[in-house]
Amino acid sequence: MNEEINLYFITKWKSQFKKGLLEYIILLLLRSRPCYGYELISEMNQFTSLEIAEGTIYPLLNRLKKEKLVTSEWAEMDTGIPRKYYKLTEEGTAHLMVMREYVDALNLSVERIKESV
Repeated sequence: MNEEINLYFITKWKSQFKKGLLEYIILLLLRSRPCYGYELISEMNQFTSLEIAEGTIYPLLNRLKKEKLVTSEWAEMDTGIPRKYYKLTEEGTAHLMVMREYVDALNLSVERIKESV
């Protein structure tokens, strides 16, 4: 790696990029079925290199719930403690479709730029 790269800049840039993607990824993961918080973290780790902590995901899920994009419901488990499952709402699904169109268009634009330079 180039020694002249400003690691502070890169770290800050990655953090900002990640913040924007997390909401989108959470909604994508919830589109097929309800999940509890730790399950979302595990799935994110399975599909991405983004690391997310419980201290990050739960405030984000609460904000998505406030914005009526997800709902939550406690479920009793056969063993262990109850889990709070999050589910995408109709409004959340509509938002996800708009976000997906934007991300797809943005990815296409970035690919075009990369190919042209």
